[in-house]
Amino acid sequence: MNQTYRVGLIGGRGYTGMSLLPLIAAHPALSLAFATSSTEAGQSLRSIDPQWQNPNDVLIALEPTDVASVEADIWILALPNGTSAPWVSAIDRAYPEALIVDLSADHRFEADALGEPSGHHWVYGLVEHAKDRLVGAKRVANPGCYATAAQLGLKPVVSNLDGSPVVFGVSGYSGAGKTPSPKNDPARLKDNLMPYQLTGHVHEREISHQLGTLVSFHPHVAPFFRGLSVTIHARLGQPMDAEALLDLFQRAYAADSLVEVCAEIPEVQQVAGTAKAIIGGFGVDARDPHQAVWVVVLDNLLKGAATQAIQNINVALGMNESWGLGVSI
Repeated sequence: MNQTYRVGLIGGRGYTGMSLLPLIAAHPALSLAFATSSTEAGQSLRSIDPQWQNPNDVLIALEPTDVASVEADIWILALPNGTSAPWVSAIDRAYPEALIVDLSADHRFEADALGEPSGHHWVYGLVEHAKDRLVGAKRVANPGCYATAAQLGLKPVVSNLDGSPVVFGVSGYSGAGKTPSPKNDPARLKDNLMPYQLTGHVHEREISHQLGTLVSFHPHVAPFFRGLSVTIHARLGQPMDAEALLDLFQRAYAADSLVEVCAEIPEVQQVAGTAKAIIGGFGVDARDPHQAVWVVVLDNLLKGAATQAIQNINVALGMNESWGLGVSI
């Protein structure tokens, strides 16, 4: 493929934006048109990504009203929840055929992974379960990090669930963003595990909405910086032993190069800095063969955000989904 797509990155200074810069630079079909910051315009991109080629490239200030003054084929919105609407409206007016990938939660609930056609409808971009709907899509809602892990871990068994599965999650403190809070304060987290928002978390609602079944999700933040682990406990309508679960998941993800399925319990260290997710540790309660448990790990900034955005771009534009993702960050 000889075509190069220009990328406009809105929000280049958050953790996700910072993760996207080296991915865009390494991608053979993408080039950065510009990256913005509302608070740090003028900062060199090389200070964010030491490998950035052009030392003169800097973050720029840009408002939605200024969208028509710049040009991009792809717009990645790496913005806080609740802030993407004016950007989408402005891009729609100025560049109606551009591809928009929104990493916030703002469009995840109007994008139905099961039913929306491609085009200008929002498509929910859980790549491994939405490839057909993503091809040709112009509006992609990137899933949340925990929601990605939980759905990768539940979709193969969703038709065999009996009741509400429970997802126990632990993430590094990068998941709390850069705005200072107890959840990203290393001093507060030292030798600690912090539960928070144990009901009604936006990812709990996202997982339940996309799976079409009630899911309970209990998030915690730990002292490490990046990566997350979810332990899934589910009651199955038809009992399965550990070997059958392993085989089911291996078949479900046999064609997905960025999802690994294994018998062993996966750990965060195995995925930190990579684009892959690992599912494993399948176990069945000897007292009740309907009760099963397994684990999913991924990097919250990459497979849970930035590399999944690149996957979505690749599929939407008809490229191999893993193109440009053979890098560690």
